Amino acid sequence: MKSKNNHKGILGIHHITAIAGNPQKNIDFYTGFLGLRLVKLTVNFDDPTTYHFYYGDNIGRPGTILTFFPWYTMPKGFRGTGQVITTSFSIPEHAIEYWLNRLKSHEISYAGPIKRFDDGEDNEQVITLYDPDGMEIELVAHKIAEERKEYVWRKGPVPEEYATRGFYSATLSLEGYERTADLLTENMGFSNTKKEGNRFRFEIKDKEKMIDNFYSNKEKRKLDLLNSPSSVDLICLPDTRRGYMGLGSVHHIAWRTPNDESQLDLRKRIVNTGLNATPVIDRRYFHSVYFREPGGILFEIATDPPGFLVDQNEDELGQKLLLPQWLEPDRKYLEQVLPKINIPSLDKFTNYSSSNQTDKGLTEREKRK
Repeated sequence: MKSKNNHKGILGIHHITAIAGNPQKNIDFYTGFLGLRLVKLTVNFDDPTTYHFYYGDNIGRPGTILTFFPWYTMPKGFRGTGQVITTSFSIPEHAIEYWLNRLKSHEISYAGPIKRFDDGEDNEQVITLYDPDGMEIELVAHKIAEERKEYVWRKGPVPEEYATRGFYSATLSLEGYERTADLLTENMGFSNTKKEGNRFRFEIKDKEKMIDNFYSNKEKRKLDLLNSPSSVDLICLPDTRRGYMGLGSVHHIAWRTPNDESQLDLRKRIVNTGLNATPVIDRRYFHSVYFREPGGILFEIATDPPGFLVDQNEDELGQKLLLPQWLEPDRKYLEQVLPKINIPSLDKFTNYSSSNQTDKGLTEREKRK
């Protein structure tokens, strides 16, 4: 790793973690329909009787990882302010028709495509759908997705040329956005680049300089850093009820940082703003620091290393339950109490059925447009 200078040390989204209900429906939807790879099958380290599913591209690059805790006894969440309300995936522009047909053939309700930030050249085309627990997902077609050829799961059910290319962004719903915007711009390296109605786009500034500062040429090639997702949208909804956590809710959003040194520097900067941040926590596949931003959303700063190949090779990813060493003595007990699931193999995927989809409509989204 190269040494740091004055760049902030956030490159974009590392992962997003949400709450699911039925674990098998979650696996079937995200692998069988959306075409993500189950990169890691483990447990919630803070609640080991609950699974922790990690989905992503072929090796689980930061910027592709969507994770779930299947807390199936929880009530349904409510989407409102103080939450990440939308998780957006990148797709190539030529893939729009494919995904519309795929949604129709699986009888999944959707809205769009609609244009967003339409300036005549660099617009986004957005398709909105919901997962089995009502979590809002967007498929965003845009030019840069064509360059993200490494951000796919090539052995999945979606042909490579149409597959999702990691995250595009996430949408944060806030009663007032100014303090969160200040945190992003003053302490996390973002810049406010676009505005459309009550939607504000923030993107990492000086991204190329920061990459040159922190990463070796080998790391740049391996992680495809220049094309990594590096934007987030804030929506200001002052008259909207505050959301609460439950099935279909995003638990937290994690921002990627190159290494332990940059993470500690960011933690110090966050604490100096008056926010409370946890000590560094070892999550085996990355190191984490958590804090709540001024609008109440749980943020995490997660390191790129060590990554998901630390305990499995690429062909083995997601094929068996992995436990941290301190939980291995409890393996037999945990395997008895965890729900039985069918793990997708590398050459066979459960076909996602329309009976797995949520019956949630699109009315909440229409209300905030």
